[in-house]
Amino acid sequence: MQDFRAKYEYKKATIEDLDELVRTRIIVLRSANKLPDEEDMSEVERLSREYYKRALQTEEHIAYLVYDNEKFIGAGGVSFYQVMPTYHNPGGKKAYIMNMYTAPEYRRQGIAGRTLDLLVAEAKERGVLQISLEATEMGRPLYEKYGFSAMRDEMELA
Repeated sequence: MQDFRAKYEYKKATIEDLDELVRTRIIVLRSANKLPDEEDMSEVERLSREYYKRALQTEEHIAYLVYDNEKFIGAGGVSFYQVMPTYHNPGGKKAYIMNMYTAPEYRRQGIAGRTLDLLVAEAKERGVLQISLEATEMGRPLYEKYGFSAMRDEMELA
C-alpha cells in the first residue's frame, strides 16, 4: 500500500498563515459542535485571530498546515502551558493538541496521524511530559491507536 502522507507538504505555520489558521479553526469548531453555516462565529473568529497573533509569536502555540500541491487539506495545533510542579510532572509543562482537521476527501490516508507525529515531537522537544486533547467521535480511534487514553481523575466545571 502506498504511503500517501509522503506526497503532501506539512508546513509549520507562521504569522503569514493567520488567515488560513483562523479559517480552519472555524471549520473545526463548526464540525465538532455540529453548527450550521449560518451560525454567527464572528466573535470566535475575532478572538481566534487575536490568540494566533500572540501565541504564534511567543511559540505558546505551534500549528502545522497540510497541502496537496497548493491546496489546503489539513491542519493541527498544540498549545503549551505551565502548571505548578507535581510529583508526576516536576517541570509542570503541559501541552494540549487542538484544531486537528483533514478535508473530507483526504481522510483515512494517515494525514492526521502524521500531523499528530509532528505536534507530539514538538512537545517532547520542549520536555513536555503531559499531552492532552479533546477527542471527537471521528478522531477517537486515531488517538487511542496513538496511545492516548481517557483521563479518570480530571474533572471540569462548565
